[in-house]
Amino acid sequence: MYVEREIKKTFDKIITSYSMVAVVGARQAGKTTFLKQQMSQGKNIYILFDDPDVRGLFDEDLKKFEQQYLEGNDLAVLDEVQSCKDAGRKLKYLVDSGRRLWITSSSEVILAKEILSYLVGRISILRLYPFSYEEFLTAKGQKKMTAPVALRMMWEHMQYGGYPKVVLTDDPELKETILQDLYETMLLKDVARTFSIDDIHSLEKFARYLAVGPSGILSYDTVSNALGISFRTIKKYLDAMEKSYFIIRVYPYFSNKRKEIVKQPKVYFIDTGLRNIIAKTRNKEPDGMLFENYVCTELLKCRILPKYWRTKTKTEVDFIVEKSSGVVPLEVKLHAEPGKIERGLRSFIEMYHPKNALVVTYKGTHGQMKVNGCTVSFTDVAGMQQQLIEMNNVEPQLRPEYIKKIKKIQQSGNYTEFSSIKQLRDEIENKKKRPS
Repeated sequence: MYVEREIKKTFDKIITSYSMVAVVGARQAGKTTFLKQQMSQGKNIYILFDDPDVRGLFDEDLKKFEQQYLEGNDLAVLDEVQSCKDAGRKLKYLVDSGRRLWITSSSEVILAKEILSYLVGRISILRLYPFSYEEFLTAKGQKKMTAPVALRMMWEHMQYGGYPKVVLTDDPELKETILQDLYETMLLKDVARTFSIDDIHSLEKFARYLAVGPSGILSYDTVSNALGISFRTIKKYLDAMEKSYFIIRVYPYFSNKRKEIVKQPKVYFIDTGLRNIIAKTRNKEPDGMLFENYVCTELLKCRILPKYWRTKTKTEVDFIVEKSSGVVPLEVKLHAEPGKIERGLRSFIEMYHPKNALVVTYKGTHGQMKVNGCTVSFTDVAGMQQQLIEMNNVEPQLRPEYIKKIKKIQQSGNYTEFSSIKQLRDEIENKKKRPS
């Protein structure tokens, strides 16, 4: 079963302007499947650089490689080419010679200056993560759900994550087996081998340390004392795991260095299923740390890299989303009701005066309240994504109520094209105001 990915619309726009496109992301997140689906027209070729013959020819004689694999093809997909000798310079030659190339990579080695410096202005890079919640629902065939079913679906997505093979497997034990195998492969191949880490036992201990408490502010002193590893080793492990799409570091938002934390990151796993298999946890209900990690991953899938806010007196807000029009503080709660907000969120609103704030809940009542002129919306994860998209004024998947209104307007023959929710609302409001 193929599930259409949310990056497709962006991908379709990019390929009209760039001869080289890189799709990067974690192993088995669906990069190859996505690109093969897009290359169905024309004469194309998929080239896997795990094949030693392919790699050897590319390394030793680029002209012969070109004749063997590229001649006569309209497009070539190069899978994991970044680890070859002098890959940046060779890719530059190929694209400058008129070749259309799509590249996949399971690590951000492709973004290293040794490669990327040759490709500036020639390449566009897209990140593909495991299934988002909306993609997960599509894979599960869920179109209309009652509230209990929606909650059960979100729990499953949170517990087992979004890797396509895991999502499309029904048996819980087999899901865990796939995740365990994936963890071991990613740790040994993508992290240890790619970044020359020899002490696998120490790396495993570090990964488990992060998984047990994924949403805490990382203290190098605490980690060093707990695991007996140096600051330099901690930094190397973090860099390797982040560049292999294991984890993401979220950095602090600040304007006052004297009163606010400015350096220490918080660490989250990019896939909560992988986090749970490392932590060896299986919960019937998510705890606060797991749900916070889950919200972070869903923000990433919206192409939002959040920050967090914390004062030196430990007043904090879980996430801060930066936009051209201002910032949006975002508090994550398992349970919340309109009418009451946490002290940290109130403090941020008083200090920064945002127009909007979000409280994202697992179970809770949707609604709004005003705090010092700021509209605080209480919503779930799907509502969070929709509201952030609307604030960004980009074209999202529309909510059902807007789809119905679109159809009615289209049937009238007047309003047939909408570039954004805002435009749609304006058109609807204009139609309402007109006399019948």
